[in-house]
Amino acid sequence: MKIVVVSDSHGDRQIVQEIVDRYVDKVDGIFHCGDSELSIDDPLIDKLHIVQGNMDLAAFADHDLETIGDQTVLTVHGHHQNVNSGLLNLELYGRSLSANIVLFGHTHQLTATFDDHILFVNPGSISQPRGEYAKIGGTYALIDSDDQQYTVQYYNRRFQPLNNLKLHFTH
Repeated sequence: MKIVVVSDSHGDRQIVQEIVDRYVDKVDGIFHCGDSELSIDDPLIDKLHIVQGNMDLAAFADHDLETIGDQTVLTVHGHHQNVNSGLLNLELYGRSLSANIVLFGHTHQLTATFDDHILFVNPGSISQPRGEYAKIGGTYALIDSDDQQYTVQYYNRRFQPLNNLKLHFTH
């Protein structure tokens, strides 16, 4: 399984279009964790698994649950699970839906962690990054999974892999 994860583009349609153009038909899915600020009739929507963020005016679903191979991928924005205060509510929500990969945004800060058989990935904000990695100027993630491990590789807006942000988790 190979998927692309982007979040918090906040109206920067061009970068979302560039990501779609680069990866469509090359990965098993492109997931947007909300705050896209795209309109509901934007043709890009058809190429994304997209959820409602707290800044979205369009009525997207609050969550997206997809099965890709043997992986169950849950996508949320994270504001309803209070991710600014930690991942406990998000973990409980993911477990209630039997997800083994949980994608989220909202914080604008990239993170990847593996806890008790669940991979949690925040790709950071592609357009308005915050925190330790804000100086990169926007990030997205590519998750690759095989029978033994998850690899999470972060990229910048110029599609360059960030070598210090390549993480491996055994599952």
